[in-house]
Order: sequence, then structure tokens, then C-alpha cells
Amino acid sequence: MSMKHICGVLAAGAVLILAQPALADVKAGVDAWQQGDYVKAVAIWQPLAQSGDPDAQFNMGQAYKLGRGVKTDPSAAIDWYGKAARQGHARAEDNLGLLMFQQGDRAGALPYLQRAAERGEPRAQYIVGTALFNGDLTAKNWVRAYALMTRASESGLAQATASLRQMDKYIPQDQRNQAVAMARSIGQQNSSLAADEPRRPAPVMREAPAPVRSAQLPPSASSAPRTAEPAPRPAPAKTAAAKPPEARPTASKPALPKPASGGWRVQIGAFSAEARARTLWTQLSAKVGGLSGYQPYIMTSGGVTRLQAGPLASSADATRLCSAIKAAGAECMPKKM
Repeated sequence: MSMKHICGVLAAGAVLILAQPALADVKAGVDAWQQGDYVKAVAIWQPLAQSGDPDAQFNMGQAYKLGRGVKTDPSAAIDWYGKAARQGHARAEDNLGLLMFQQGDRAGALPYLQRAAERGEPRAQYIVGTALFNGDLTAKNWVRAYALMTRASESGLAQATASLRQMDKYIPQDQRNQAVAMARSIGQQNSSLAADEPRRPAPVMREAPAPVRSAQLPPSASSAPRTAEPAPRPAPAKTAAAKPPEARPTASKPALPKPASGGWRVQIGAFSAEARARTLWTQLSAKVGGLSGYQPYIMTSGGVTRLQAGPLASSADATRLCSAIKAAGAECMPKKM
């Protein structure tokens, strides 16, 4: 996965959130912006920003980034975002890191992006996850890389979902299990941070998120299979939950059928988002002994994603596998292909 493929993070269409606190003059600028009078909005915000108001500084950064009311100037946008960020304006810091990265200052952007990722910014999670996977600008950590990419995927970032599919080819199952647990912990932290953040009025407008081009994920040193490049041992992370023990069949339970070619599969569920199907597969692989030996099939049609596993040689084999999956708490149905 090369960081060269993640340019354009803040191209046209990036999320626009204007700060509009109770201060009447700043809100007057927001009202003017909402009505399409960008020149008036900038004229209101500029003296306030120069006097040190962080919301006005953030809004000036937005104006310069998008070229509304002023000529597009990424350097000026970075300057205004930086001034607001130094006063603790979290959204300004998020935008600062993303714009610095887009402008080519990847090393300078990384600390801001790491903090933005911790706050739950999906584009930052995608970029930092890519860096951690490659060991680019930071130490390689496949567990945290997969966890951040999972969070970005669950937020609806399609490029993160595509990257997860490629990561699956190289990251061992036990590290993916750890990553899923870490992703849950990160989600809980994001919710806690959002609850503690000073409340600001609702944004006056949003634009569709900018597409982030999919990263190429083969290991940077080689395109060989996973066994040719052992996964690094990630440093213990406070947010990582303990690896769930692998369920092992006992003598009192029927043995699961061995993976084989055949015309049968089992359908484990249908979901509105592919990320949920992938998460369930990872969880069940840790609970159902032998399940990870089968091929997962994740198919999306008509807005519904179906998770299947196989192939199996017979209806009896599919039924036995379904019994083990149901015992782990999931739905399952044999399917003739």
C-alpha cells in the first residue's frame, strides 16, 4: 500500500462545517455564507479572525480552501487552520492535517492526522491506517492499521472497505481478531470524546465527502505471499482487547467437515453494509473451530450484502457447519450452488 495513492483527500466536495457560535458577528457571517454571499461573510469574519476568534479563523480557513469570497489559497487556509488549532479548535486541526497531507507535507501532517484519527475522522483513519500498514513515516503496526481501516470502513468510506479486502491477504487471522477488538475500543473512545467536546451549533451546510483514491496494498518490499514477509509484533496498545480464545471442538461435539470442493455453501447472514459482514466473519472465525479454513464469500446485490462460506461437498456437511455456527450465536442456512 503506497502513500502515493492517497493524494486528493480534500479535493472538491470535502466536508464543509462552518463554526457559528453565539457571537453575533460570527453568526452574521455564517448567515451571509448560507445565503451565498461569500464576500460579505469573509468581510465579517476577517477582522474577528485577526483579533483571535478561533471560530472565525476556522471559517476563514474554509473560505480559502474552497475559494469562496476569496481566491483559493491552500497556504492561507493552512495558516488560518493552524491559528485556530493552536487554540484547541478540533475541527480546524482535522482540516489542517488533511490539507497539509494533500499539499505534500506528509511528515508534518502526520501528527495532526493521528489526533484526528483518534477523534474518529474517517479520512484521517484511512491515511494513518495506510501509513501503519506500510511502516511509512511511522513504525509498522498491522493490528492498529486494520483497526483504523475498519473504523473508516464502518463510517461508510468505500476506499477503506476496498483496502480492508486487500489487507486480508497479508495480515494473519489472529492479528485481525485483535484489530476488531481494538476497533470496538476506538469507537467507544470516539463516542466519549464527542460527548466531552464543547457543544457548538449545528453546521449550516455539508457537502458530500471527497473521494479518497484507493491505496495499493501489496507490501512495499515485495509482492510475495504473506509467508514471505512475517507480520511484525505490534507494541501492546492500551486500546487493544485480549485476543479471544479459539473455540476447539470437543469429543462430545460432532467434528466439522473439512474444507473441500463441492456444490454447497452456508449463508451466515445478510447485511446493509459490507463492513458488518466482514466483522462477523472475523468474530465467528475466532469462535468456531475450523471455520477459518473455509473461503468467505461476500456478495453485494440490490443494496444487500450476503456472507457465505464454503465450498462444502454435501448437504450433510453444510448442515453440520451451520450447527456449529448457530451454536456460536449466528444465523446460518445451507445453500445449494
